[in-house]
Amino acid sequence: MDTDMARKTWEMSNDIETVQSIDEIYKYDKQQQQEVLAAKPWSKDNHYFKHIKISALALLKMVMHARSGGTLEVMGLLMGKVDGAMMIVMDCFALPVEGTETRVNAQAAAYEYMAAYMESSKQVGRLENAIGWYHSHPGYGCWLSGIDVGTQMLNQQFQEPFVAIVIDPVRTISAGKVNLGAFRTYPKGYKPPDEEPSEYQTIPLNKIEDFGVHCKQYYSLEVSYFKSALDRKLLESLWNKYWVNTLSSSTLLTNADYTTGQISDLSEKLENSESQLGRGAFMLASDHDKKAEDKLSKATRDSCKTTIEVIHGLIAQVIKNRLFNQVNITPSS
Repeated sequence: MDTDMARKTWEMSNDIETVQSIDEIYKYDKQQQQEVLAAKPWSKDNHYFKHIKISALALLKMVMHARSGGTLEVMGLLMGKVDGAMMIVMDCFALPVEGTETRVNAQAAAYEYMAAYMESSKQVGRLENAIGWYHSHPGYGCWLSGIDVGTQMLNQQFQEPFVAIVIDPVRTISAGKVNLGAFRTYPKGYKPPDEEPSEYQTIPLNKIEDFGVHCKQYYSLEVSYFKSALDRKLLESLWNKYWVNTLSSSTLLTNADYTTGQISDLSEKLENSESQLGRGAFMLASDHDKKAEDKLSKATRDSCKTTIEVIHGLIAQVIKNRLFNQVNITPSS
């Protein structure tokens, strides 16, 4: 498989739409954007922004930055504009922040770097403003923690319009498809109406409480991706580096700790479900039993997901072995 074919496969896996170079999406109307900022339509509707479009270039830059952080969280800024109820991310850049396994902390140097980068961008004709931030959740899914919710609320209070993107580089490697979510928070004290259940995702047991406490304080935006001929050269340049790193690594080795953690977490979830079902055996059928069965069904889904990812990793290793290690080997007579 050559790099061009691999890039096309990646684009198809993530449903990246191709747009024309002269498309309106690439035009920046400063007056129109200032009028939108002055009108502040999002202040009248807490669910105003419903869709976000991300350029393939920005997506690849976020994935590469997130992967470079390993098990540490990384952070960056999003550049773009708004078009009606849709946010458009044209580009992004990494921020020099102190990352840990649970949070990212922006220091004074990061804010100085941010201001200098945006000023330099405008000098070379990139007029888009900062419309959000992104950070990684290595191995534990795309959602906002309590700290993230507080950060995003502060950003929306002083820097609207603003969006938060979370990317999981570990699950991206395992699944072969970018694991990404885009979110906006509700104002303090706002009680959202009952929403349809979001797409199921595996949450580690030690993160479930943080996820559950804050999950009603924000909502997710529908995400789509786009590219054009204008991005081609930059995209190819970045892709060659990304593809070499992907091809030379093994998901089984790279994600060994993640897979072990998933199995350990699954074991704890099954033990909890078993104990709840055991206690329910002496009681009449109740909501308690249904909750226990629901946890068991979720654990089953998590188990299937982990198994499929490991099988995909094994298949990839077998294919690489045949392609690169047995090229000149002839069968013995």
